[in-house]
Amino acid sequence: MPFRKAVIGYAGLVSRMHDTLVEPKPMTRRTRQQFMVLLAAFLGWMFDGFEMGLFPLIGGPALQDLLHLTGGDPSVNKWFSVIIAVFLVGAATGGVLFGWLGDRLGRVRAMSLSIFTYAIFTGLCGFATEAWHIAVLRFIASLGMGGEWSLGVALVTEIWPNRSRALLAGLIGMAANVGFLCVALLSLGMTGVLENLRAFLHAVGLPEGTVASLLNNSGWRLLMISGALPALLIFFIRLCVPESERWERERERGATSHWAARDLTGVAIGGLGALLIIYLWSPLGTGFVVASIGTMIGLGIALLGYLYPVRKYLARAEMAGSLLSVNRREVLSRMLFGAGLAGVALLGTWGCIQWAPKWASELAGGAARHAKEYTQIASAGGAIAGTMIAALMGNWVSRRALYTTLCAASIAASVFLYQFNHHFGAMFLLSVFLAGAMTAAFYGFFPLYLPELFPTSVRATGQGFSYNFGRIIAAIGGLQTATLMNWFDGSFPKAGTVLTAIYLLGMLLIWLGPETKGKPLPE
Repeated sequence: MPFRKAVIGYAGLVSRMHDTLVEPKPMTRRTRQQFMVLLAAFLGWMFDGFEMGLFPLIGGPALQDLLHLTGGDPSVNKWFSVIIAVFLVGAATGGVLFGWLGDRLGRVRAMSLSIFTYAIFTGLCGFATEAWHIAVLRFIASLGMGGEWSLGVALVTEIWPNRSRALLAGLIGMAANVGFLCVALLSLGMTGVLENLRAFLHAVGLPEGTVASLLNNSGWRLLMISGALPALLIFFIRLCVPESERWERERERGATSHWAARDLTGVAIGGLGALLIIYLWSPLGTGFVVASIGTMIGLGIALLGYLYPVRKYLARAEMAGSLLSVNRREVLSRMLFGAGLAGVALLGTWGCIQWAPKWASELAGGAARHAKEYTQIASAGGAIAGTMIAALMGNWVSRRALYTTLCAASIAASVFLYQFNHHFGAMFLLSVFLAGAMTAAFYGFFPLYLPELFPTSVRATGQGFSYNFGRIIAAIGGLQTATLMNWFDGSFPKAGTVLTAIYLLGMLLIWLGPETKGKPLPE
């Protein structure tokens, strides 16, 4: 009997496999919609990563060109820090702004606008003539980059079933790093491309001055202009991507009507508070004491300003009886909690790892022609693996244990990178791969965990604030990288090692938040 049952079971399995392979079931309309949403979110965040990856690779040549300075001049490093910080502040502001638009107007419409914003203004950076032009244009572009993440994550998690969340979080988390990898590969092959393009532009009759401006200094202007191409993705989104049914139910019951455009004044004021911090630490700013006091004031202004639209929305919805089971105080506390978690991870990335290509170039000197590109390839490759592994681990371990493990692994990998490498080579690239995997693994964790903290009515705004206000914290810390390097006689390894201490705070902070593993998304 057992043998007979085994044979019958095996025959049934073979029959089902045959039916699946020979006569596959047609893809349902719902399944097509889910894959269109995932594709749009993946491509949007991938191109976002492409835009983010541009500046670490070409920022040095661009600033040397615009400032008419050499790479070793301290002003180049200072401006490099300022432009990265301005980008982070813009992304934080955009996370709140476009999150508000996503909760008020819909995920798809807001996502299209966010992609258009970051694509067009990144392209305009190719026409800059001053360093501050890059800072302003990168700020506006980063508004869209900060918004795209929260909108894409909200849309995907609301349309796909709960059981798929870990895999989806990994795919979305790795998307930006695929973009980082693409820009590194593009830059790696730019030498040959630039020569061929130079010959072509001369053949069509462009003046030598125009050709030189476009292609000299590592072709940074051409690479920036290429950043406008993702704007074409908008046509696909508008034609093929459906709106979130969860959001549409919120609109039908009137919950979205409590968002008011006048509340965005708070976001503008918050952005000014954050920009005040950047100014104080920039080459145009003041001394250390004034900058430190101003940072605390600016951070307070930013925090109150970015929270203002959500606080007003929750107050109106509560008065109208539209909050249902939503706890107003809980939403606000979770936004602050999420911002702390993101701030730890983002500071580790932007304060340390984003400087790795520049450090590699200094270590290599003239011995390795493409040290920066190989470093970014190694970092992006590690990040792709790390984000997917971290997200899939969410199926097996608790959210708290996972975040704690990632913090500990990031400390170990970063210290190994900073303290055991003294020249550019295979060991350096392996260290960068490991550090990239560990420090970027958080970006597979956040698309999994942050949506679980907020109900549908405030999900885009809540997770947009959480993830992107962390960028303000990272911006403040990132501005100190150059200061720490000065304290350590220009030693990036020593400065980077000191900054890894931020992960210790993360290992404590995660235990203050809720454990959401195995629970459905809150309505």
